[in-house]
Amino acid sequence: MNPTSKTDTVSFTVKGQVVIPRWLRKDFEINEGTRAVVYKQNDHIVLKPLTAQHYRRLRGSLKGTKAMQVFMAERKREREL
Repeated sequence: MNPTSKTDTVSFTVKGQVVIPRWLRKDFEINEGTRAVVYKQNDHIVLKPLTAQHYRRLRGSLKGTKAMQVFMAERKREREL
């Protein structure tokens, strides 16, 4: 972590819910209904919002991987079942 970066402390509710500070929601363009991926990475809990910015960065990332052909073949197989 960058020693000059801003930090906050949050608390978990009984249900495991946490409030993300306003400055982070603003920085990451997190609005009501924004979904996120949560996963464990070593000894960290990673919460990655799935915002429009996230999807823009993914654009073109599968180019040349034949992912679409695999996807379409799987869809065809499912329709035949």
